[in-house]
Amino acid sequence: MIIVFFYYESSKIGGMGYAVLAAWLIQAAVGVTLLASWARHAHGQDAGVVLPHALAMVGFLAPWTAFLTTGAPVWAWIGFGVLTVFIGFGDTAMVRRSRTVRGVSGAGLRDYWPAVRVAMSGALGRRTIFHAWFSPVVWFGTLAVAILATVP
Repeated sequence: MIIVFFYYESSKIGGMGYAVLAAWLIQAAVGVTLLASWARHAHGQDAGVVLPHALAMVGFLAPWTAFLTTGAPVWAWIGFGVLTVFIGFGDTAMVRRSRTVRGVSGAGLRDYWPAVRVAMSGALGRRTIFHAWFSPVVWFGTLAVAILATVP
Protein backbone atom coordinates (compact mmCIF):
# COMPACT_ATOMS: atom_id res chain seq x y z
CA MET A 1 0.00 0.00 0.00
CA ILE A 2 2.92 2.36 0.60
CA ILE A 3 3.76 2.40 -3.11
CA VAL A 4 0.45 4.15 -3.85
CA PHE A 5 1.64 7.24 -1.98
CA PHE A 6 4.90 7.66 -3.88
CA TYR A 7 5.11 10.61 -6.23
CA TYR A 8 4.66 9.54 -9.83
CA GLU A 9 7.32 10.20 -12.41
CA SER A 10 5.74 12.67 -14.84
CA SER A 11 7.85 11.47 -17.77
CA LYS A 12 6.33 8.00 -17.38
CA ILE A 13 2.79 9.30 -17.85
CA GLY A 14 3.43 12.41 -19.88
CA GLY A 15 0.24 14.22 -20.76
CA MET A 16 -2.02 11.22 -20.20
CA GLY A 17 -3.43 12.64 -16.96
CA TYR A 18 -4.38 15.82 -18.78
CA ALA A 19 -5.78 13.83 -21.72
CA VAL A 20 -8.07 12.03 -19.26
CA LEU A 21 -9.10 15.40 -17.84
CA ALA A 22 -9.86 16.69 -21.34
CA ALA A 23 -11.88 13.56 -22.16
CA TRP A 24 -13.75 13.93 -18.88
CA LEU A 25 -14.53 17.59 -19.66
CA ILE A 26 -15.99 16.58 -23.04
CA GLN A 27 -17.99 13.79 -21.40
CA ALA A 28 -19.17 16.15 -18.65
CA ALA A 29 -20.29 18.77 -21.19
CA VAL A 30 -22.43 16.21 -22.99
CA GLY A 31 -23.66 14.94 -19.61
CA VAL A 32 -24.76 18.45 -18.64
CA THR A 33 -26.85 18.71 -21.82
CA LEU A 34 -28.42 15.31 -21.04
CA LEU A 35 -29.09 16.42 -17.46
CA ALA A 36 -30.75 19.61 -18.69
CA SER A 37 -32.97 17.60 -21.05
CA TRP A 38 -33.84 15.23 -18.22
CA ALA A 39 -34.72 18.17 -15.94
CA ARG A 40 -37.02 19.65 -18.60
CA HIS A 41 -38.79 16.47 -19.63
CA ALA A 42 -38.58 13.78 -16.96
CA HIS A 43 -40.37 15.67 -14.16
CA GLY A 44 -38.13 14.09 -11.53
CA GLN A 45 -38.54 10.52 -12.77
CA ASP A 46 -35.46 8.43 -11.90
CA ALA A 47 -34.00 11.28 -9.83
CA GLY A 48 -32.55 8.70 -7.44
CA VAL A 49 -30.40 7.38 -10.29
CA VAL A 50 -29.71 10.44 -12.44
CA LEU A 51 -28.73 12.91 -9.71
CA PRO A 52 -26.21 10.67 -7.89
CA HIS A 53 -24.65 9.83 -11.28
CA ALA A 54 -24.32 13.51 -12.22
CA LEU A 55 -23.06 14.66 -8.82
CA ALA A 56 -20.53 11.86 -8.48
CA MET A 57 -19.22 12.36 -11.98
CA VAL A 58 -18.57 15.99 -11.08
CA GLY A 59 -17.04 14.66 -7.86
CA PHE A 60 -14.40 12.92 -9.98
CA LEU A 61 -12.85 16.30 -10.69
CA ALA A 62 -11.61 16.83 -7.11
CA PRO A 63 -9.44 13.71 -6.76
CA TRP A 64 -8.24 13.93 -10.36
CA THR A 65 -7.17 17.55 -9.88
CA ALA A 66 -5.45 16.51 -6.65
CA PHE A 67 -3.63 13.79 -8.60
CA LEU A 68 -2.53 16.20 -11.33
CA THR A 69 -1.41 18.71 -8.71
CA THR A 70 0.33 16.43 -6.20
CA GLY A 71 1.26 13.46 -8.35
CA ALA A 72 0.15 11.07 -5.59
CA PRO A 73 -1.26 7.93 -7.26
CA VAL A 74 -3.75 7.46 -4.43
CA TRP A 75 -5.74 10.38 -5.89
CA ALA A 76 -5.84 8.73 -9.31
CA TRP A 77 -7.16 5.55 -7.70
CA ILE A 78 -9.79 7.48 -5.75
CA GLY A 79 -10.91 9.15 -8.98
CA PHE A 80 -11.06 5.78 -10.68
CA GLY A 81 -13.11 4.41 -7.79
CA VAL A 82 -15.59 7.27 -8.06
CA LEU A 83 -16.02 6.60 -11.77
CA THR A 84 -16.36 2.86 -11.29
CA VAL A 85 -19.02 3.10 -8.61
CA PHE A 86 -21.13 5.85 -10.10
CA ILE A 87 -21.04 4.98 -13.81
CA GLY A 88 -23.42 2.21 -12.79
CA PHE A 89 -26.04 4.83 -11.95
CA GLY A 90 -25.84 6.12 -15.52
CA ASP A 91 -26.13 2.57 -16.83
CA THR A 92 -29.22 2.08 -14.68
CA ALA A 93 -30.77 5.25 -16.10
CA MET A 94 -30.07 4.00 -19.64
CA VAL A 95 -31.64 0.61 -18.87
CA ARG A 96 -34.75 2.26 -17.43
CA ARG A 97 -35.15 4.57 -20.43
CA SER A 98 -34.71 1.68 -22.84
CA ARG A 99 -37.39 -0.32 -21.04
CA THR A 100 -39.80 2.53 -21.70
CA VAL A 101 -38.82 2.64 -25.37
CA ARG A 102 -39.16 -1.14 -25.70
CA GLY A 103 -42.40 -1.25 -23.71
CA VAL A 104 -40.97 -3.69 -21.16
CA SER A 105 -41.94 -3.36 -17.52
CA GLY A 106 -40.01 -6.13 -15.75
CA ALA A 107 -36.63 -5.28 -14.31
CA GLY A 108 -33.62 -7.51 -14.58
CA LEU A 109 -29.93 -7.78 -15.30
CA ARG A 110 -30.77 -9.32 -18.66
CA ASP A 111 -32.04 -5.86 -19.73
CA TYR A 112 -28.54 -4.37 -19.97
CA TRP A 113 -27.58 -5.58 -23.47
CA PRO A 114 -31.01 -4.81 -24.96
CA ALA A 115 -30.61 -1.34 -23.42
CA VAL A 116 -27.23 -0.92 -25.10
CA ARG A 117 -28.81 -1.89 -28.43
CA VAL A 118 -31.63 0.61 -27.91
CA ALA A 119 -29.19 3.37 -26.95
CA MET A 120 -26.95 2.68 -29.97
CA SER A 121 -29.93 2.55 -32.30
CA GLY A 122 -30.49 6.24 -31.73
CA ALA A 123 -33.83 5.78 -29.97
CA LEU A 124 -32.45 7.63 -26.93
CA GLY A 125 -30.82 10.39 -28.98
CA ARG A 126 -27.41 11.10 -30.45
CA ARG A 127 -26.04 12.64 -27.27
CA THR A 128 -26.83 9.41 -25.42
CA ILE A 129 -24.98 7.43 -28.07
CA PHE A 130 -21.93 9.67 -27.69
CA HIS A 131 -22.15 9.61 -23.88
CA ALA A 132 -22.39 5.82 -23.84
CA TRP A 133 -19.50 5.27 -26.28
CA PHE A 134 -17.22 7.93 -24.81
CA SER A 135 -17.63 6.74 -21.21
CA PRO A 136 -15.14 3.86 -21.67
CA VAL A 137 -12.57 6.33 -23.04
CA VAL A 138 -12.64 8.18 -19.73
CA TRP A 139 -12.88 5.03 -17.60
CA PHE A 140 -10.08 3.07 -19.29
CA GLY A 141 -7.93 6.20 -19.57
CA THR A 142 -8.30 6.79 -15.85
CA LEU A 143 -7.42 3.15 -15.13
CA ALA A 144 -4.34 3.29 -17.35
CA VAL A 145 -3.05 6.48 -15.72
CA ALA A 146 -3.67 5.12 -12.22
CA ILE A 147 -1.77 1.93 -13.05
CA LEU A 148 1.12 3.74 -14.71
CA ALA A 149 1.36 6.21 -11.82
CA THR A 150 1.53 3.32 -9.34
CA VAL A 151 3.92 0.92 -11.07
CA PRO A 152 7.55 1.83 -10.40
